[in-house]
Amino acid sequence: MLGVMEEREFDVIVIGAGPAGEVCAGRLAERELEVALVEQHLVGGECSFYACMPSKALLRPGELLAEVARVPGARETVSGELDAQVVLRRRDEVIHGRDDSGQLPWLEERGIELFRGQAAFEAERSVRVGSELMRARRAVVVATGTAAAIPPIDGLGEARPWTNREATTAAEVPERLLVLGGGVVGVELAQAWSSLGSSVTVVEAEERILFNEEPFASAEISAGLDRAGVELRTGARAAGASRGEGGRVSLELEGGERLRGDELLVAVGRRPRTEELFLERAGAEAGAAGYLEVDDQLRVGGSDWLYAIGDVNGRSLLTHMGKYQARIAADHILGEDVTATGDKGGSPRVVFTDPQLAAVGLTLAKAQEQGIEARAVDVSTAGNAGASFHGRDMPGTSRIVVDEQRHVIVGASFVGPEVAESLHAATIAVVAEVPLERLWHAVPAFPTRNEVWLKLLETYGL
Repeated sequence: MLGVMEEREFDVIVIGAGPAGEVCAGRLAERELEVALVEQHLVGGECSFYACMPSKALLRPGELLAEVARVPGARETVSGELDAQVVLRRRDEVIHGRDDSGQLPWLEERGIELFRGQAAFEAERSVRVGSELMRARRAVVVATGTAAAIPPIDGLGEARPWTNREATTAAEVPERLLVLGGGVVGVELAQAWSSLGSSVTVVEAEERILFNEEPFASAEISAGLDRAGVELRTGARAAGASRGEGGRVSLELEGGERLRGDELLVAVGRRPRTEELFLERAGAEAGAAGYLEVDDQLRVGGSDWLYAIGDVNGRSLLTHMGKYQARIAADHILGEDVTATGDKGGSPRVVFTDPQLAAVGLTLAKAQEQGIEARAVDVSTAGNAGASFHGRDMPGTSRIVVDEQRHVIVGASFVGPEVAESLHAATIAVVAEVPLERLWHAVPAFPTRNEVWLKLLETYGL
């Protein structure tokens, strides 16, 4: 007769060791709570090994080469194309060959106990991982993230498409790459593989790529991709897919046209990883789309012990916002009176194409949809002295969206080379609701591209 399995106790059990889970576990452990961290794959999560980090490693060489070509005196010293294999080797260094052993000392130093395997609820506060059974004295935090969604297109699953995982870790450059989806993942990886020598076609069902961003941003990034040799098919819907005996893939569009390539990347959205958690055993359930709906303390269904942070709650599918939510949830578990507000109304976000898009808050259309008396102010990103030295002659637009009644900025979008590092000033202005009259006294240094702020305020009329 089998004996009863002993249930180990921890103050908090965190399920998922991606950026959100790591931050939450670390913050709790540093306050001397006993923490168990569960991960079925790699500590560091999707961002570290299959998304943010490897994609930027693939993008940066082409971005840098393009910038050098804009600088007289420097461009004459550079000839030839990128060495794709060297770029891929550097990508492998960035993701440590998909080996997470370098992440473990950080956990050990904080006394966090790591359990490897699939977590499943047994009951309220009770979690099983393989042969281990654990109970949480204070809380369980779900931070399992999302996986690539594969839409129900005829033959698509059988065509063995790439998701972001294969597209960021491939060992060879495909001669021809088809990309289904013109969102952030689609356009970034189209840019990256094009810079490494692949012939890339992007298929997007909407009438423009990056449909949720400002129309001018879509247009300017489309032009940048076109200059890079990427073919864009907007307003085009996929009807079927197949992979032939020779390994080549075919994508059929509505209307009968067929596109052919060596690989097909599907980048049409994400799905939350909740299906294997057996939430019902804990008295919880996911929403209609599978996400765990939470309140502003990141509690699931008003629970006093179950939290969900990061992509899995669907509030803002961005690594930095998952880490922000992790701090809020940890502090609430520790008894502090905290509320998550920074992941509402449009989080700061960057699209690392060439040119880049850096945006925060609301677009003009979204502000108007919310009933805000909104006004857009546009200037050229290159219309300042700093742009003589960075991004020279590169087209791009900068916009602020102003709430005319409150006289504060509710959104900002910048298109241009390497504008990502300029985004935080806009984030502070939006989140802190700095009055425009006060913002006028935040003087940008000369000659930097931050003088775009001076131009924006002058154009507004201050």
